[in-house]
Amino acid sequence: MTTSSSTALGRHVPEGLPSHIQHYIGGEFVDSLGGQTFDVLDPVSNSTYATAAAGQQEDVDRAVTAARKAFLDGPWPTMKPRERARVLNRIADAVEAQEARLAELETFDTGLPITQAKGQALRAAENFRFFADLVVAQFDDAMKVPGSQLNYVNRKPIGVAGLITPWNTPFMLESWKLAPALATGNTVVLKPAEFTPLSASLWAQIFRDAGLPDGVFNLVNGLGEEAGDALVKHPDVPLISFTGETTTGQTIFRNAAANLKGLSMELGGKSPCVVFADADLDAAIDSALFGVFSLNGERCTAGSRILVERPVYEEFCGKFAARARNIVVGDPHDPKTEVGALVHPVHFEKVASYVEVGKTEGRLLAGGGRPEHLPEGNYIAPTVFADVSPEARIFQEEIFGPVVAITPFDTDAEALELANNTRYGLAAYIWTQDLTRAHTFSQNVEAGMVWLNSHNVRDLRTPFGGVKASGLGHEGGYRSIDFYTDQQAVHISLGTVHTPKFGNIEASAANEG
Repeated sequence: MTTSSSTALGRHVPEGLPSHIQHYIGGEFVDSLGGQTFDVLDPVSNSTYATAAAGQQEDVDRAVTAARKAFLDGPWPTMKPRERARVLNRIADAVEAQEARLAELETFDTGLPITQAKGQALRAAENFRFFADLVVAQFDDAMKVPGSQLNYVNRKPIGVAGLITPWNTPFMLESWKLAPALATGNTVVLKPAEFTPLSASLWAQIFRDAGLPDGVFNLVNGLGEEAGDALVKHPDVPLISFTGETTTGQTIFRNAAANLKGLSMELGGKSPCVVFADADLDAAIDSALFGVFSLNGERCTAGSRILVERPVYEEFCGKFAARARNIVVGDPHDPKTEVGALVHPVHFEKVASYVEVGKTEGRLLAGGGRPEHLPEGNYIAPTVFADVSPEARIFQEEIFGPVVAITPFDTDAEALELANNTRYGLAAYIWTQDLTRAHTFSQNVEAGMVWLNSHNVRDLRTPFGGVKASGLGHEGGYRSIDFYTDQQAVHISLGTVHTPKFGNIEASAANEG
């Protein structure tokens, strides 16, 4: 029986909540030109706590104009890296100083457990510090051909970057894009997810107080089909960085083609967690539980397909399911809560429908729907299905919630075939004590990121991204610097250049003679 973090349904409402969330364009908080708005719900009660300005084509045009003016006429792109780094470090200071408030608002807006939301705020600050350091330390290639030529690379910001971010851990994921885009001298237009605009609205004041020039950062709230679509199609936005689901990424790919935009897209996932019989089983269970049920299961890198070698399969299933049944589900603001409320009723209905599908495709070991003690709100008990066929929908399709499918295998070859048997290729987790197997499997699994005997612990210097339907391109570390800058090769001659003299009349006459 899933336990509760409180005896009754709780609804913590932070003090000082806005009743209306505006855009931020050219250094000013503004509403949509046409006055359009949408409702913003909290996931515990599903009641409207605010309205938000709903951006349209004309609002995106206004934001892009402000960003382009700041790029062409403002000081930001031409500032020395150290000067920009000072601003980024002040941003990080401000984020850290209000960590508790940010976490409280993030939890209220997303339903994430408060203990996990606190970690996201600190990670956001670290992203700004990391790229502040990186842009100062950045160096580029210089190549010399002795006595002939010197070649060097000149790195330049590209222009207005369009950033489209998701609703899971929104503040932290916004920082992943904002920090490198700003560090490299670009200006930005951010379109946050419509489900969770609250924490994104905090960036404007943070940036203003840190001394970021007006117009460098612009924010347009709204629906993906309206504000997001307009941003992707805008001819004065040469870059789009998008994190979200795969079908939306395909639409963005098509719409960006007309203007040949630079694209970086981190998309969906259905990542395998492969547990071999020689693994440290207790450690693997700890990691697998955290990997699929933390952040309410709403994480792109969730190890939502667990593949277990046959000799330890039943033991693994029994222990895993017993732990899943004991996970604390309840009020996201309660520090004891481990799984909170899903972000929105629309998403709740999607996850709940997959749970019902799973009951026809696997053996239900834990969960299976709404916890009995939580009759309201977007709550799904951690749900475990065993004996799931690789053709099953819950094996193949991204659920993005606290639902896991467990499947047995007999050989290394079968494990690899199962691991690669989806359209996705974002992450993979491998548990084994065999060093040769670990490296061989890592080389052959179709995933952009692999963790050996570990859950998702990532160094900011490493590439982040997927293969197949999980994404296009990589960000993280110097790869983010590459994406947000143009690399111009400059060639300087150091001596006489011997060039064929096409069309030289004197040379032609001499040859004829």
